[in-house]
Amino acid sequence: MNKVMSNKWFISLYVLPALLLVSVLIFIPLVLTGYYGLMKWDGIGAMQFIGLENYITVIQDEKFWSSAGHSFLLAVFSTLSLIVYLAVSMILASKIKGSDILRKIYLIPMLLSSVAIAQLWIKIYNPSNGMLNTMLGWFGVTEPPLWLADPNIVLMSIFIPILWQYAGFYILIYYAALKGIPESIMEAAKIDGASPIQIAYRIKLPLIMNVVKVTVVLAIVGSLKYFDLIFVMTGGGPNGASEVMASYMYKLAFGTNDFGYGSAVGFMLLIITLVVTVIIRKVTADKEEIQY
Repeated sequence: MNKVMSNKWFISLYVLPALLLVSVLIFIPLVLTGYYGLMKWDGIGAMQFIGLENYITVIQDEKFWSSAGHSFLLAVFSTLSLIVYLAVSMILASKIKGSDILRKIYLIPMLLSSVAIAQLWIKIYNPSNGMLNTMLGWFGVTEPPLWLADPNIVLMSIFIPILWQYAGFYILIYYAALKGIPESIMEAAKIDGASPIQIAYRIKLPLIMNVVKVTVVLAIVGSLKYFDLIFVMTGGGPNGASEVMASYMYKLAFGTNDFGYGSAVGFMLLIITLVVTVIIRKVTADKEEIQY
């Protein structure tokens, strides 16, 4: 068996199916997207090669950079929300009463589709009979906000259900990492007189820091390419106030049938995401790894 597994031909044979699958589903579409960005194409007729014109236009497109700003703002809020998720997971991992039930409750949003969540929050934000404005009316608010129609607050209104949707996902990751820490380490810290806060900050957090770094990358990259819930709730409106890069790309390609320019926007989204990912990995790289 060792001879077989050390044979490069056998290793290549085992890797080949996965490599073909990744190539067909990921690499080839990425190359085609970059190629279509060099064309003037409506998605049906003949393509006309125009070189880098679409990419130059993207760089000069104020709407694209406005949508990119919204995506980066979502990435910032998603990253900051990880602090809350981590705190909740530490509380759940500390054997509090009812932690099993709470953990299951937090996972409920993960079981719902983005469309279902969007429809739910559209009802909550309804200006006339929505739950949120109804509750504000109980406290004497006579003119409640138009949550999804006011350009000044629509972005924050959309961020709330997005962060709520993925709360269970990150809490589950942190919870699993925390439960993997040997109990003997915490017992030794308690004997030495460490408080629960000191144990959380000086012992638990450093031991799961690699997991935290992974979740930071997931949160930022996921935010930069986020699309579905925003598109269902507002379609990028009003007047582009909630537009993100992915929804802007979709509108160009399928709304105006400008597949060439839409592909250029999509390829720019890929490049931005890759650059941000590399920067994050460089910033968070550690020379030493804590082991236990």
